[in-house]
Amino acid sequence: MKKIEAIIKPFKLDEVKEALHEIGVSGITVTEAKGFGRQKGHTELYRGAEYVVDFLPKVKLEVVVNDEIAERVVEAIAAAAQTGRIGDGKIFVTAIESALRIRTGEKDNDAI
Repeated sequence: MKKIEAIIKPFKLDEVKEALHEIGVSGITVTEAKGFGRQKGHTELYRGAEYVVDFLPKVKLEVVVNDEIAERVVEAIAAAAQTGRIGDGKIFVTAIESALRIRTGEKDNDAI
């Protein structure tokens, strides 16, 4: 099993969700986040005063899938989230040792 975490722009969430649904991913966890990467935020003008916006709004997606579809999930997220501009985000893939569905007691692949 693999856990795929993606940090994306908030307005791309619906497109990514649809792309995941099309390849058969049934559940995702979404968290609102703030952060910055290489762009290190940006400056804005408000009522004549310039100020720095350090932390930009982002969305963090988490999904755990079988090893067989992990690469397809990464490709689907990347294709749906890409705008071609700085700040599109990152995708991280990690191995999951075990999973347990609390309600039924199912384990590992059966639990996801």
